[in-house]
Amino acid sequence: MRRKAALASVTMTAALALTACGGGGAAAPATGGGGASGSAAEPATGGTVHVLANADFSHLDPVRGFDGGVNNFYRLIYRGLTTFGAGPGAEGTKIVADLATDTGKPSNDAKTWTFTLKDNLFFEDGTPITSEAVKFGFSRAFDPEAGIGSPYGKLLLDAPKDYKGPYLSGDLDTIETPDDKTVVIHLKKPFADFPSALALANFTPFPKGTGAGAAFDSKPIASGPYKVASYQRNASLKLVRNPQWKPETDTVRTARPDAFEWTFGLDPATIDERMLAGQGTDADALGQSIQAATVARVQTPQIKARTLSGLNGCTTYMGMNTTKEHLSDVRVRQAINHAINKDTVVAAMGGSTLAAKGTSIQPPTVAGRVDYDPYPYNVEQAKKLLAEAGLSGGFSLTLDTRAQPKMAAVSVAIQEALKQVNIDVKINNIDTSTYYEVIGTPAKQNDMAVTGWCPDWASGATFLPPLFDGRNITAKGNSNLAQLNDKDINAKIDEIAAMTDVEQANAAYGELDKQIMELAPVVPLAYEKLILVNGANIAGAYQTDSYSGGVDLVSVGLAKPTK
Repeated sequence: MRRKAALASVTMTAALALTACGGGGAAAPATGGGGASGSAAEPATGGTVHVLANADFSHLDPVRGFDGGVNNFYRLIYRGLTTFGAGPGAEGTKIVADLATDTGKPSNDAKTWTFTLKDNLFFEDGTPITSEAVKFGFSRAFDPEAGIGSPYGKLLLDAPKDYKGPYLSGDLDTIETPDDKTVVIHLKKPFADFPSALALANFTPFPKGTGAGAAFDSKPIASGPYKVASYQRNASLKLVRNPQWKPETDTVRTARPDAFEWTFGLDPATIDERMLAGQGTDADALGQSIQAATVARVQTPQIKARTLSGLNGCTTYMGMNTTKEHLSDVRVRQAINHAINKDTVVAAMGGSTLAAKGTSIQPPTVAGRVDYDPYPYNVEQAKKLLAEAGLSGGFSLTLDTRAQPKMAAVSVAIQEALKQVNIDVKINNIDTSTYYEVIGTPAKQNDMAVTGWCPDWASGATFLPPLFDGRNITAKGNSNLAQLNDKDINAKIDEIAAMTDVEQANAAYGELDKQIMELAPVVPLAYEKLILVNGANIAGAYQTDSYSGGVDLVSVGLAKPTK
């Protein structure tokens, strides 16, 4: 997405942020091997975990990055007031205290939240982590240049309408710091699930005055167990231990490896070959979800013993810019939904082993999700709708996509499908590392874009409002790719947000999914699956519901570290 949705497995850490685990459907069960050298073994202390990756991270600055390839990585170097737990399945969706002593004390009908910081908290340079650092880090989300990542800071935190972050506007007075350990946060409106939102990376404290411009994209200031030792954009990144991190203050991160090393820019097929062979340091490596051509080769007992698989918890979809010519007509958008054959999309993604056909906006792993198919494949119905719109003669549209093999194949499948209804699709390839930033800038957006979205925590609230609330369309970092601004949808979002019963709210979001799809602002394409082959010496690796079915890096390590 740029989770903005993260969807494809750009790296093995590319399973994005957090999937809901209850309600309207369950993820395919994870499978994996164990044993002394298997991924389920308890990791020892020491050694270096290697990660083989196709593309670099979008941003090392947590208020800029918001995609699956980077959110998992952030947990190694950053801490927040709360975080997601560590453990297989639902264990990874639990919200637990991190820098704070608990998950917060609400008041004023959950419109005000108070947190107390733990003792002995420090940044990598030895600066204490104080309430002032929390306030400063939170306020960075409002910066017009930096705050292009997660929308939740701007959506939830109370701030003056003209507030533009700490570098331009100074302190954010709606976050109080009565002493070094106490933080009092005022929200725009009551929000009972605020501790879950705080687990996202854009709520990261930093020393006051740091990080102007793009400083953190090259040299972050760590608060977690690791810090950046070296970074060469699009080539490599190395993390080493942060000596200022105190393990007694952290109940989540095990920090068993001495270091992590990423190698970027590798061809996906090359990664598959290296992971299957598992030679040298590749035995200590994590890869990415394997390519379709490799699926048959993971069936041997030796490979299956170090394989994990299951739904990644995200929806791959095509957003349609409703402000563009032709696409402003709902009949055209409905026609496009009917014209796209989801089976060919699944085939382009590697077949049913690697993807399932998409129907609703929310994936099967989201609580309260309704299983329905509003636009079954029907070319004749698509032609009829286009005729009603006066467009039987055909027209052209431009489709934005990532310069990545799987997404290129999906884009061609869409292009071929729309030829049947006389729509000429021009494919615009954009570099993966900048893709979500480009399509999240309305001024740069074309007619359509292939992307994806993963829920940020176990609630339907993290799926539909960020994508379809028209009041939150921004000039940069925009999540509402359809630029849909419908008063009935906006009102329904407000109505659900006011519900205090989480199960009732999630059920209402399932119905809202249907209401939004009547306007057809997107085409749900597929629910992607992951098949991850780990190195034989990798230990502590498990699929978690928190990182879209991927491996939680904070628990991983080596079974037998080498010096």
